[in-house]
Amino acid sequence: MAGQRARALRAQGRDIISLTTGEPDFPTPPHIIEAAYRAMLAGQTRYTDVGGTPALREAVAGKFRRENGLDCSPGETIVSTGAKQVVFSALLCTVQSGDEVIVPTPYWVSYPDIVLLAEGRPVFVNCPAARGFKLQPEDLEQAITPRTKWLVLNSPNNPSGAAYTTQELVALAQVLKRHPHVWVMTDDIYEHLIYDGQVFATMAQAAPFMRDRTLTINGTSKAYAMTGWRIGYAAAPQALIKAMVKLQSQSTSNPSSVGQAAALAALTGPQEFIGVHCQLFERRRNLVADGLDAIDGIACPRPNGAFYTFASCEGLFGRRTPQGKAITSSEEFTEYLLPSQNVATLHGGAYGMPSHFRISFATTKECLAESIRRIAVAVASLDA
Repeated sequence: MAGQRARALRAQGRDIISLTTGEPDFPTPPHIIEAAYRAMLAGQTRYTDVGGTPALREAVAGKFRRENGLDCSPGETIVSTGAKQVVFSALLCTVQSGDEVIVPTPYWVSYPDIVLLAEGRPVFVNCPAARGFKLQPEDLEQAITPRTKWLVLNSPNNPSGAAYTTQELVALAQVLKRHPHVWVMTDDIYEHLIYDGQVFATMAQAAPFMRDRTLTINGTSKAYAMTGWRIGYAAAPQALIKAMVKLQSQSTSNPSSVGQAAALAALTGPQEFIGVHCQLFERRRNLVADGLDAIDGIACPRPNGAFYTFASCEGLFGRRTPQGKAITSSEEFTEYLLPSQNVATLHGGAYGMPSHFRISFATTKECLAESIRRIAVAVASLDA
């Protein structure tokens, strides 16, 4: 909604800086576009196998072996219309009415809604900034019941940017070892956007004994700047993959044939540009996190990964806008920022934390610096 409102105001001639978009601001690399073009010329515009072309599924399995140490076969992979479809299919295939899915807070907005669509019950576990926005083993233990079906882990996380280390995943896995009925869905879509020299880890890699009950999700959207191509993929035990392919056959059928050709080029072609993009994002992260943290009333930890900051504006609660309206939530703060300073951000209530707000730093350093200046002006204009 904030993004739509920002676009509407921009159409009216307002100088809007929108920091709401969850996609890289880089173009899709030329070799990927060229691969799609060649595929179209070659007639690869017809139906494919529902779960993905054999070549792409082999490339997905190769990616998991090469980058994540996961020894999986093409038959243990699926290609879908975005990573969101992978989440949707997995939950619909496994969750029965009343089953519980543990969702650490803050969370990507789609997780709880998809659980509800599957007639399950999302179980939220608070992961505050003081604990790095990360799920703690003792809190996981307390949340598990006989009805627990899944634990959802998103690392690096949207919106917080928190990324689990190998040791932290092992600690969570030791809890899950005592509860063999609980599966893990790990959403690794921001895998290649991780900072400060931290090494990425995923659950089935960190704790190999969890492999037979882990769904490892990824996609081309973030690392390869391919959000509009809509290609996600995953690896899991073959029985789950077969069920998901069957559901996909009755919902969307195969992902775009042209998008799959592009994804094949992405996974098997040059990778060097990913590191370049990551370095640019890290510099932008520093600019935004440091700038926000310097504003009185805002506290912004540096995220480990992804391209979002998730700052607390709780220190502003109780202050009033020049129009006399009290700020009591991040939603009210973000609603104040847009008309007063032409800066669009997302309030944290949508992610389960109404004390925080999200900024995407997937835009130029000039826009980010100007947005921080405007936010500082907006905060300085509040009455104590």
